[in-house]
Amino acid sequence: MMQHNPLQSRKHFEVLDGLRGLAALSIVVFHLYEFITPDYTKSPVGHGYLAVDFFFCLSGFVIGYAYDERAPQLGLKTFFMNRLIRLHPMVIWGSVIGLLGYVLDPYIGAAAVKEAGAGSIVLAFICSLLMLPFPWLPGRAQGLFPYNTPAWSLLMEYIVNVFYGLVLLRAPKRWLLVMLGVSAVWIGAVARYRGWIISGWDAPTFWDGFARVSFSFLAGLTVFRFNLIIRSRLNFLVLAGLLIGVFVFPHYENDWIMEMVMVMLVFPLLLSLGAGTSVRGWLEKWCVFTGRLSYPLYVTHIWLVWLFGNYLAERKPDALEMYLVAAAVFTGAVLLGYIAMRWYDEPLRKRLMSAAAKWYKRKTPRGKAPAPLEV
Repeated sequence: MMQHNPLQSRKHFEVLDGLRGLAALSIVVFHLYEFITPDYTKSPVGHGYLAVDFFFCLSGFVIGYAYDERAPQLGLKTFFMNRLIRLHPMVIWGSVIGLLGYVLDPYIGAAAVKEAGAGSIVLAFICSLLMLPFPWLPGRAQGLFPYNTPAWSLLMEYIVNVFYGLVLLRAPKRWLLVMLGVSAVWIGAVARYRGWIISGWDAPTFWDGFARVSFSFLAGLTVFRFNLIIRSRLNFLVLAGLLIGVFVFPHYENDWIMEMVMVMLVFPLLLSLGAGTSVRGWLEKWCVFTGRLSYPLYVTHIWLVWLFGNYLAERKPDALEMYLVAAAVFTGAVLLGYIAMRWYDEPLRKRLMSAAAKWYKRKTPRGKAPAPLEV
């Protein structure tokens, strides 16, 4: 049963926070298993990479919810400034620790630095700060952002945010559906051609990322604009189990049809269900906390994973040692994500938003109350 206009009140979706946090934790586990079990058909999280598509779907819903009504009042300049404040501080942090992780890697750092040369290392860092791809550093598998591999999805997020501000914000519902249909054909064609959709992050598959972000962002925005929110009393743990079920679903060669089912049907359904239910008690606190942690964790974990992979290649440990080190890396990634969240990202964004609010107030005509700024 569909809830009638559940978005009239400006509520916070704690369940969606929790699902986002769970997806971020799952992507760390997935990246670790890429080195533990490179064969995805043998990985216990063989579809963990689909967490990125879930992030895009959530983003479409959240951006629509936060800005559809207020962006015209705020103006494009303020909208883009808000998005920059929300995303870019962690881009800078991820670039810095990614650079340090690359040059100070005790296993391949010296060799990689020698092979790459100082000029390429500095240029790659500048490009990383500016969100410009540089897929030419040794030892990083042609990743678009060698210091912070997951940043490819942030580039897609920036681009789709610009498209939202310039086009989607004013697009009638019928055109939204047309674009959703076109993007569905596009991502389906990409998936069929590749045999899967773990693409977009490296130079050879760069354009695939546009198909992934286009469909999932538009699907999330469609859920919001058409009020496709399913009211229920489902426990958060049920939805969490469904999401984890997608990530741990066995991976097979050329299983692109199953992936399309997950991306096109399961993720929008989870979004609809998550937005229509609530959570209380310790689960609510866990959802809010992991939702806050999700972005810093996602942006800061990969340098530790690369270090783990190089350790495996160099040391060739037995299974017990390997899993103990993997657990330590996972714990360390969560801790460093929390440190970045607690003492860098949130305080810095608060200061930047305060300065932006003062600027907006000065630019607002007298007698007109300034619109609330949201990140």
